[in-house]
Amino acid sequence: MDWRERIIEDERPWGRFRRYTLNEVSTVKIITVLPGQSLSEQRHQRRQELWVALDDGVEVHIGGTATVAAKGDEFFIPTGETHRLTCVGEAPARILEVAFGEFDESDIERLSDGYGRVN
Repeated sequence: MDWRERIIEDERPWGRFRRYTLNEVSTVKIITVLPGQSLSEQRHQRRQELWVALDDGVEVHIGGTATVAAKGDEFFIPTGETHRLTCVGEAPARILEVAFGEFDESDIERLSDGYGRVN
Protein backbone atom coordinates (compact mmCIF):
# COMPACT_ATOMS: atom_id res chain seq x y z
CA MET A 1 0.00 0.00 0.00
CA ASP A 2 1.30 3.45 -0.89
CA TRP A 3 1.96 5.50 2.27
CA ARG A 4 -0.39 8.27 1.11
CA GLU A 5 -3.29 5.78 1.08
CA ARG A 6 -2.74 5.15 4.81
CA ILE A 7 -3.33 8.79 5.75
CA ILE A 8 -6.88 9.85 6.47
CA GLU A 9 -7.98 13.43 7.06
CA ASP A 10 -11.34 14.22 8.54
CA GLU A 11 -12.97 17.62 8.99
CA ARG A 12 -14.85 18.21 12.23
CA PRO A 13 -16.77 21.21 13.59
CA TRP A 14 -13.80 22.02 15.85
CA GLY A 15 -11.14 21.62 13.11
CA ARG A 16 -9.67 18.42 11.64
CA PHE A 17 -7.46 15.44 12.34
CA ARG A 18 -4.91 13.52 10.31
CA ARG A 19 -4.58 9.79 11.05
CA TYR A 20 -1.42 7.96 9.99
CA THR A 21 -2.18 4.41 11.15
CA LEU A 22 -5.22 2.36 12.08
CA ASN A 23 -4.87 -1.02 13.73
CA GLU A 24 -1.51 -1.64 12.06
CA VAL A 25 1.80 -2.81 13.41
CA SER A 26 3.71 0.45 13.78
CA THR A 27 6.10 2.23 16.10
CA VAL A 28 5.91 5.97 16.75
CA LYS A 29 8.82 8.08 18.00
CA ILE A 30 9.74 11.73 18.24
CA ILE A 31 13.38 12.23 17.28
CA THR A 32 15.17 15.38 18.49
CA VAL A 33 18.36 16.41 16.68
CA LEU A 34 20.63 18.99 18.30
CA PRO A 35 22.00 21.94 16.29
CA GLY A 36 24.89 20.89 14.06
CA GLN A 37 24.30 17.17 14.70
CA SER A 38 23.24 14.36 12.34
CA LEU A 39 21.88 10.87 12.64
CA SER A 40 23.76 8.08 10.89
CA GLU A 41 23.27 7.67 7.18
CA GLN A 42 21.32 4.42 7.41
CA ARG A 43 18.82 2.04 5.91
CA HIS A 44 16.48 -0.71 7.15
CA GLN A 45 15.45 -4.02 5.64
CA ARG A 46 12.35 -4.73 7.74
CA ARG A 47 10.51 -1.44 7.96
CA GLN A 48 9.38 1.70 6.13
CA GLU A 49 9.27 5.09 7.80
CA LEU A 50 7.17 8.23 7.54
CA TRP A 51 8.75 11.40 8.93
CA VAL A 52 6.76 14.52 9.78
CA ALA A 53 8.75 17.66 10.62
CA LEU A 54 7.57 19.12 13.92
CA ASP A 55 9.98 22.06 13.78
CA ASP A 56 11.82 24.08 11.18
CA GLY A 57 15.58 23.60 10.92
CA VAL A 58 15.92 19.95 10.02
CA GLU A 59 17.49 18.76 6.77
CA VAL A 60 16.11 15.45 5.49
CA HIS A 61 18.32 13.24 3.32
CA ILE A 62 16.57 10.43 1.44
CA GLY A 63 18.49 8.60 -1.27
CA GLY A 64 20.54 11.23 -3.06
CA THR A 65 18.20 14.13 -2.22
CA ALA A 66 18.54 16.61 0.65
CA THR A 67 15.62 18.88 1.60
CA VAL A 68 15.42 21.51 4.33
CA ALA A 69 12.05 20.67 5.83
CA ALA A 70 9.44 23.16 6.94
CA LYS A 71 7.26 22.41 9.93
CA GLY A 72 4.55 19.97 8.79
CA ASP A 73 6.42 18.55 5.78
CA GLU A 74 6.10 14.78 5.36
CA PHE A 75 8.68 12.36 3.97
CA PHE A 76 8.37 8.65 3.24
CA ILE A 77 11.38 6.34 3.42
CA PRO A 78 10.83 3.00 1.62
CA THR A 79 12.41 -0.18 2.92
CA GLY A 80 16.10 -0.29 1.95
CA GLU A 81 16.42 3.44 1.09
CA THR A 82 19.27 5.42 2.63
CA HIS A 83 18.25 8.29 4.91
CA ARG A 84 19.59 10.72 7.49
CA LEU A 85 18.51 13.77 9.52
CA THR A 86 20.67 16.83 10.19
CA CYS A 87 19.76 19.82 12.35
CA VAL A 88 20.73 22.91 10.34
CA GLY A 89 18.96 25.40 12.62
CA GLU A 90 20.08 27.15 15.79
CA ALA A 91 17.61 25.25 18.00
CA PRO A 92 16.93 21.51 18.38
CA ALA A 93 14.65 20.15 15.65
CA ARG A 94 12.11 17.35 16.04
CA ILE A 95 10.72 14.77 13.64
CA LEU A 96 7.73 12.53 14.28
CA GLU A 97 8.66 9.08 12.97
CA VAL A 98 6.04 6.42 12.20
CA ALA A 99 7.71 3.10 11.37
CA PHE A 100 5.65 0.48 9.53
CA GLY A 101 6.66 -3.16 9.85
CA GLU A 102 8.95 -4.97 12.26
CA PHE A 103 10.68 -2.41 14.43
CA ASP A 104 14.01 -3.40 15.91
CA GLU A 105 16.93 -1.05 16.54
CA SER A 106 19.26 -3.86 15.31
CA ASP A 107 17.72 -3.36 11.85
CA ILE A 108 19.77 -0.17 11.46
CA GLU A 109 22.50 -0.58 8.86
CA ARG A 110 24.76 2.42 9.37
CA LEU A 111 26.56 3.48 6.19
CA SER A 112 28.30 6.52 7.65
CA ASP A 113 28.27 8.03 11.09
CA GLY A 114 29.97 10.89 12.91
CA TYR A 115 30.11 8.93 16.17
CA GLY A 116 32.10 5.83 15.12
CA ARG A 117 29.10 3.46 14.88
CA VAL A 118 29.32 2.27 11.25
CA ASN A 119 28.30 -1.40 10.93
